[in-house]
Amino acid sequence: MKTTQKIVISSMFAALVCVATMLIKIPSPLKGYLNLGDCVVLVAAWMLPIGYNFLAAGIGSALADIFLGYIVYAPATFFIKGAMAVIAYGSFLLLSKRSKILLSRIVSGILAEITMILGYFLFEGFLYGFSPSLVNIPANGVQGIAGLIIGTILITVFEKQNLTKIFKLQGEQK
Repeated sequence: MKTTQKIVISSMFAALVCVATMLIKIPSPLKGYLNLGDCVVLVAAWMLPIGYNFLAAGIGSALADIFLGYIVYAPATFFIKGAMAVIAYGSFLLLSKRSKILLSRIVSGILAEITMILGYFLFEGFLYGFSPSLVNIPANGVQGIAGLIIGTILITVFEKQNLTKIFKLQGEQK
């Protein structure tokens, strides 16, 4: 697939991540919020090449923070959500060579969500203190579980509809 096409599809995913993040916003105990953006972050991770998935996840999530008034979170969100995408992508590629696709998706999604939970704990720990930041771990865990379940369902539907083959992005390195 040409670079221009990858940029366009990555931009579409960034917009979808942003909208999914903003669609349902439930305040968390420590000035953050729970959302459904993780499900699209994971789908982008599994469908886009590395780098493109990082930018789609990071930009879309950071824009949602900015639009919703959580500007202080935006830089950390950019890196945390981008890292989630890279970890989900890389671990899926490694695991899918030895395991079933569904199991590989679940494990790679769990690793990505652990990255999110740890990333926000560290960020909020430096911002508010590590003891107060513990209160958001369960909330972020719930968000991660919901994102993993919905993301796995979405990618399965996309595969059954041959959308992943149409995009021809999965596994490309260029």
